[in-house]
Amino acid sequence: MTAAAASDTAPLLPAARLRAALLADRAATLTQLYRRTFPAVERHVRRHGGTAADAQDVFQDALIVLYEKALAETLTLTATPGTFLVAVSRNLWRRELQRRGQHPTAELTEAHFDELPADESEAAPALAVLDYVQQLGEKCRSLLIGFYYHRQPLEQLAAAHQYGSVRSATVQKFKCLERLRSAVRAAWARTTDLLTA
Repeated sequence: MTAAAASDTAPLLPAARLRAALLADRAATLTQLYRRTFPAVERHVRRHGGTAADAQDVFQDALIVLYEKALAETLTLTATPGTFLVAVSRNLWRRELQRRGQHPTAELTEAHFDELPADESEAAPALAVLDYVQQLGEKCRSLLIGFYYHRQPLEQLAAAHQYGSVRSATVQKFKCLERLRSAVRAAWARTTDLLTA
C-alpha cells in the first residue's frame, strides 16, 4: 500500500471531519452544532448576567471562529466541536463582561432630561461623532462610512478593501465600530467628569 493510499483510508482527525462536513453541507453542519451546543452557552451567559440575545451574539461569534479556523485548516480539536464552541463562547462572554465593566451603561430617567438646558447655545458642545470617525485609520474610516453612510454592501466593501472574505470585512467593521464606540465613551466620560466636578 502506498503512502497516498494509506492516507486516503486513514481515519480523519476531528478537525478534518468537521472541515469536510462544513464543505459538504455548511448549513446542516452549523445547524447541528447550534442545536447541540447553544443551550449550554445560553445557560452560561444567563447565569453570568446576560440575556438570550447576548448568548446568541456570543455563540454566533464562536461559530464564526470555529468555521474560519476549520476552513483555513488551522483548527486543532482536542475535544468535540461542541466543547470548543462552549470554551470560546465562555471566553468571549468573559471579555464582554470585562468590557461592560469598563464602560457601564446607565438607564436614562426623566430627571436626566430635566437637567438638559432648554437652549442649545447654553449646552456644552455636543460630541461630534464624525470627529472621532476622522481620528480612525483610513481603512476603518472608509469601511464605516461606506457601510453606514453610503449603504454599500459588505461584498463590495470586502472587494474594495481587499479582504479575503465578506466575513473578514464584517469582523473588521465590528472592530472599527468598537474602536469608535470606545473613543466616544471615553470622551463622554471625560465630559461628564468635567460637568460633575
